[in-house]
Amino acid sequence: MKLKSPEYKIYGAENIDSETIHQMEAAMKLPVCVGGALMADAHVGYGLPIGGVLATYNAVIPYGVGMDIGCRMCLSVFASSPGKIDRDREKIRKALHSETRFGLGVFSEHVDHDILDRKEFHEIKFLKSLKDKFAEQLGTSGHGNHFVDVGYVVIDKYSDDIKLIPGEYFAILSHSGSRNFGAEVCKHYTSLARKKLELKGQAGYLAWLDIDSQEGQEYWAAMLLAGDYSHANHRIIHSRLAHSLGEEPLIIIENHHNFAWEEILDGGEKVIIHRKGATPAGKEDTGIIPGNMVSPAFIVKGKGNEESLNSASHGAGRLMSRNKARKVILDAALRESLRAGGVDLIGGGTEEAPSVYKNIYDVMEYQKDLVEILGLFYPKIVRME
Repeated sequence: MKLKSPEYKIYGAENIDSETIHQMEAAMKLPVCVGGALMADAHVGYGLPIGGVLATYNAVIPYGVGMDIGCRMCLSVFASSPGKIDRDREKIRKALHSETRFGLGVFSEHVDHDILDRKEFHEIKFLKSLKDKFAEQLGTSGHGNHFVDVGYVVIDKYSDDIKLIPGEYFAILSHSGSRNFGAEVCKHYTSLARKKLELKGQAGYLAWLDIDSQEGQEYWAAMLLAGDYSHANHRIIHSRLAHSLGEEPLIIIENHHNFAWEEILDGGEKVIIHRKGATPAGKEDTGIIPGNMVSPAFIVKGKGNEESLNSASHGAGRLMSRNKARKVILDAALRESLRAGGVDLIGGGTEEAPSVYKNIYDVMEYQKDLVEILGLFYPKIVRME
């Protein structure tokens, strides 16, 4: 398959606004672009839209990856039954308060972890200035739509991909990324790319770096570090909660978005694929696609569809901005949604109310050719900032 045409596949086009389409079309016109796809959860972002997938030759676009580099989903599934949620509700609530931190919140004692010894902090001058904040925020979650949910998983049939017998399982699901570190890396290397290409204004958000240049190599190394940092953050969160609740995971499923991968297409072309708010969905990929705070998240396996560049959505996708949501959605409406869904919310607000998101069932229907559904996670106690 040779990607030369500026045409690209749009999933769920009837539910994607014109500004998002315009952003994607601008990205497709870049001289380094060789293909793309727009996922069903797409909405406006900086540069490449959220839900945009872009393939380039020999170039990486920091804002094609995004500010929260390596943002990911992580699901721990335990042997206990869902009955644990009601039996230990107060204990779970206390654990979510004591073992998690969001936004500007950090733990009083820094977490010790091998990632703090990474060579990139010594080899890349810019990263040295970020290490203190990197260490301070280790094991914490971001703000906005980042969460740690306690709930339960339903598996209807056995699969070799996750190896769980059919049944219902107590579980923890989290969504977060690389914190301040990823944002600073994105801004710094975008600034360098803007200057090299002499791009100004909105066009600068699509500035790219030659992957073989010094700046390109530095960004790539920093991006990989940010992805590993995000992974470490989730594992620390899940370990603390599991220990506090007396659980050991049967299985942990993870996937990240806001990242770039070197991949080889069926035709043999080696490309860099940016998935900004999109989930890898190759034939060997498993992951989680969440909905909103009262709807299920879907455990999925990719089908390896090259029309989507082996990608799927990373969630339901927003229908309105956070600012608009704060203005038009009443607290009473949020409380009613939570009551109807049987969900206990700790923190959070109307900017993340269920009604600000697209219908996750519609989104999954739009991408039925992209992923197979292996199971469902139902949130019951939701922790946000």
